Amino acid sequence: MYDNWEELENSIANCKKCKLCQNRTNIVFGIGNKNADIMLIGEGPGADEDKQGIPFVGKAGQLMNKAFEGLGIDRGKVYIANIVKCRPPANRVPENDETEECLNYLRNQVILVKPKIIVLLGNTALKNILGKEYSITAVRGKWIEHKGILYMPTWHPAALLRDETKKIEFWKDLKQVVEKYNEEEKKYNVWRKNKKRYGILFKL
Repeated sequence: MYDNWEELENSIANCKKCKLCQNRTNIVFGIGNKNADIMLIGEGPGADEDKQGIPFVGKAGQLMNKAFEGLGIDRGKVYIANIVKCRPPANRVPENDETEECLNYLRNQVILVKPKIIVLLGNTALKNILGKEYSITAVRGKWIEHKGILYMPTWHPAALLRDETKKIEFWKDLKQVVEKYNEEEKKYNVWRKNKKRYGILFKL
């Protein structure tokens, strides 16, 4: 594991650990605020992402951006990454050997970002982060706390393109994220205010 972004990004620059490297145009590392309180994790790059080297810039990403705008989420203030950094052929689900080779990069990103909340976009993200026993249909929209991080599993934006009825649930899940973030921020601000008020007396 690397303790800084420069070394981590350099380590993946010419990655050939799995067969996904064979047809990639660009490695899609991640984007956003590297000190974000909220991180979103998807499955893998699609054609547009492979071309531009940026996650969630295709139709699914544009749909997610609309939800962000409606809920007041600044995309530049969150951090976005994927389970795999190279596009699987024909946008298929990444295979186990591919995710296993790529997950340490993502784990290192999480360690460096130190998010309070992680939004898991879709089944692939859910199973690879929290465990194969989880199913997106069973736990979508439910908070899961693990090792000090709050996880919100929800639909991958691409699923909304195939089934518009999922849009409402996706919106509600992201709304929960915004509300939880605001709640946690309020708690922290109260703590900080009290520390400042009583710190001199109790040498906090």
